[in-house]
Amino acid sequence: MSKNLVIVESPAKAKTIEGYLGKDFVVKSSFGHIRDLPEKELGVDIEKDFEPTYKVSTDKVKVVNELKKEAKDKEVWLATDDDREGEAISWHLKEALGLKDDTKRIVFREITKNAIGKAIENPRTIDLDLVNAQQARRILDRLVGFQLSPVLWRKIRAGDRKNLSAGRVQSVTVRIVVEREREIENFQVTSSYKIQADFNVGNGKQLSAELPKNFETLQEAEKFLNDCIAAVFSIASLEVKPTTKSPAAPFTTSTLQQEASRKLSFSVQQTMTLAQRLYESGKITYMRTDSTNLSAEAIEGAKGQIISAYGEKFSKPRVFKTKDKSAQEAHEAIRPTDFSVSSAGADRNEKRLYDLIWKRAIASQMADAQIERTIAKIGISTRPEELTASGEVIKFEGFLKVYLEGNDEEDEESKGMLPPLNIGQELGLIRMKATERFSRPPARYTEASLVKKLEELGIGRPSTYAPTISTIIKREYVVKEDRPGQTRDYRELTLKEGEITSEARTETYGSEKAKLFPTNLGMIVNDYLVENFEEILNYKFTAEVEDEFDDVAEGKVSWQKMIQNFYQDFHNKVEQAAEGASSATSSNELGVDPESGRKLFAKVGRFGPYLQIGEATDEEKPVFVSLKKGTLISSLTYEEALAILKGPKLPLELGLHEGHPVVVNEGRYGPYVLYNGKFYNLDKGEDPLTVTKERAVALIEAKQAGADGSLPREMAAFEGQPVVIGKGRFGPYVKCGTTYYNIPKTEDPLTIDDEKVAEIIRNGKKEAANKVIKEFPENDKVKVLNGRYGPYIQIGKRNVKIPKGTVPEELTLEDCLKLGE
Repeated sequence: MSKNLVIVESPAKAKTIEGYLGKDFVVKSSFGHIRDLPEKELGVDIEKDFEPTYKVSTDKVKVVNELKKEAKDKEVWLATDDDREGEAISWHLKEALGLKDDTKRIVFREITKNAIGKAIENPRTIDLDLVNAQQARRILDRLVGFQLSPVLWRKIRAGDRKNLSAGRVQSVTVRIVVEREREIENFQVTSSYKIQADFNVGNGKQLSAELPKNFETLQEAEKFLNDCIAAVFSIASLEVKPTTKSPAAPFTTSTLQQEASRKLSFSVQQTMTLAQRLYESGKITYMRTDSTNLSAEAIEGAKGQIISAYGEKFSKPRVFKTKDKSAQEAHEAIRPTDFSVSSAGADRNEKRLYDLIWKRAIASQMADAQIERTIAKIGISTRPEELTASGEVIKFEGFLKVYLEGNDEEDEESKGMLPPLNIGQELGLIRMKATERFSRPPARYTEASLVKKLEELGIGRPSTYAPTISTIIKREYVVKEDRPGQTRDYRELTLKEGEITSEARTETYGSEKAKLFPTNLGMIVNDYLVENFEEILNYKFTAEVEDEFDDVAEGKVSWQKMIQNFYQDFHNKVEQAAEGASSATSSNELGVDPESGRKLFAKVGRFGPYLQIGEATDEEKPVFVSLKKGTLISSLTYEEALAILKGPKLPLELGLHEGHPVVVNEGRYGPYVLYNGKFYNLDKGEDPLTVTKERAVALIEAKQAGADGSLPREMAAFEGQPVVIGKGRFGPYVKCGTTYYNIPKTEDPLTIDDEKVAEIIRNGKKEAANKVIKEFPENDKVKVLNGRYGPYIQIGKRNVKIPKGTVPEELTLEDCLKLGE
């Protein structure tokens, strides 16, 4: 019988560790946190120095009882993660299981035999300073959320107020997104003309060059081209600059999230889920870290791999120092546990993320790239300006052989090598263009760039970025989506063969991919909170609170005193706001409707933004006109509203089809066609105001016929119920009476016979009402299910929404429990 019990948070982690320990050890999992503040009450006694009341979660009672039973007559080792959250889990385990204060606590940053062995040899006790730092964060966030959210319920009049919530970090994060949107709204676009020229340098080679400055007006650009008609172009100077490029540091949590977003298009939550699995399977070091440090052992391991794979000249061991003063240098950056393993992971996405981590860590220990940059200045005999051509050639690849860091710039181009040139060499002009270009507003945030901004401001810590972004999206304060661009005209002048031609062209601009947009609700809530709780939403203040948590973790201040310093002023502001008349409305009065003479409003309702002509108190009922999804009422102008009223309006009736009206509209889930009581979704991003009757009818007929002209099919009745085969949003199905059953992918809905259909129905009746995607033997109260509106998590009797971008099949038990917190 085993003499020792090791407790970790994750069953996957337990399985890996158990493989490294002998028969004297048994490893069990707590499945994440086992205790927390009660869900539906404050759980903090403010009068008793903010004393918290912790309760064992309902779904963890069985786990706690089993661990108590297992811990009898055994030496217990608490082996939760090496951070504040992990330390708190160990403390809660000690309290809930009734363990001694000197219970052994072991920590490690990677799950390898060597690391586990060293941890067992060097146990310590629970670090109460780290526990108190976590308690301080949890209690402070509970106080803010529980006292601020009810104020929003009373004061915000927009949409479904039950979903409103505020949070110390989440509300500041929403503010960042809202303020960027306002910057974009207020941005004044200006145009200028960019000069670009192509030259013939002989031997069939060409040279492209451009003028370093732009001309502000068309007239200036045209005069420049006119002056160049008779000009002689020649190489005025050549400058060759040897330079070096150094690799980026190994990944921290933040930089991993950013780079996985840029290079792999992963959401922040998806990146952390995949990294957690790689860590728990022993492939990478701990994935929550703000340190860029590598251990001496890791540096030596990387060096050996680099020399073996690329040669000694490619190796250059480096020690990176973290800029963040709060970073713990004793911890390491995210790296492979074994550099000789170049590929690892249980599925494609795990492999892709591991590859990124491996390359970044290896590159950080490689030699600089040697680059030769050449800049050629081209003189113009009729003008004082000079055109510039530049290029570069890599003389020695160095770390570039493995990895190049991504960036958030959308139009950065790599420069190739220039053709052979000589000073004084004359060039033949092929063409010269003056192209109108427009200034660009600040870019909207992606998940990656928002994480970068939070890190720059010192808001949050590595463990908070992913849940914070998931929360503001879940609360519908922010949406993450693609949006099509708009078209605009621009002018281009071309000088060719001594003649200048002018041409009006059209371009698409402003298309967005996976960007974060504030919703009307997000802007209304943000504006109210900024007006009434500016200090709480102040970036500097929020960052200072993070520093105070660090002080608690270092034992410099008690957590009770830290919270007391925050609470009194905050509580007073909450009471003032609750008693005050100030409230936030979802209505924006724009002016007067010229046709009716009634007031014109832009408003937000449960199903999105709309225009309202008239008031409820008028004799005549108000007129409502739906606005396109994503329209921000705060920025909608009176002129724009009048243009909408004059043009086609939603809902828009397109005419009759087989005696029934065809109506196009926009709803909560996007644009759709309503026909004969049924809804037909339009393509994502399709403008409902531009939909023709022909397009709508084609959509209706295609959906009714399963897009192939052969569905729906009537089949033999089953137990007296009519049976139909059709094709819906989630694929082909069998409908028996009012119940639907999925047709397996192995079956063709066009050729399936009555016998097979009856079998599908019989089997379907045996299954639960919802199809189970994933079950967890270690906790039978948690399931991942596929419901009518998509996948969700069931925890006991509670249903939990799965965030966008999360793959349901990849969820671990710990993921499910964390999402349910």
